[in-house]
Amino acid sequence: MVEFIFLAVLLMVPVAYLILTVGQIQGGAYAVVGAADQAAKVFVMEPDLPAAQLAAEQAVRLAVQDMGFDAGAAELTISCSAGCLTPGTTVSAHVQLRVELPVVGAVPGVNANAATVDSTATQKVGRFR
Repeated sequence: MVEFIFLAVLLMVPVAYLILTVGQIQGGAYAVVGAADQAAKVFVMEPDLPAAQLAAEQAVRLAVQDMGFDAGAAELTISCSAGCLTPGTTVSAHVQLRVELPVVGAVPGVNANAATVDSTATQKVGRFR
């Protein structure tokens, strides 16, 4: 009985931690897909470049925080095929997020990343805005 309990705990704790980690990474993947999509959509709707960059950064921050991640762990990169807000231009938003290990990331001074997930979304600047 004692051996069974010892082995069950020894085997079940790593399996449970693995499931938590995979869930954390999947949540991060969902967060960056939504963040990139919203950042690209918001960027092409703004009238000028500084407002567009600010709106895209704010969209990424909100999307990442809504999924329970630290907004400081996300990075946004905007690239354009020509002049960024010229009608007909293709704008791509690339979002990268560092996903921390569950539980270990809550320990102060420990920086343990499980993975880095990223996503890119593309929108076209419309003629009529």
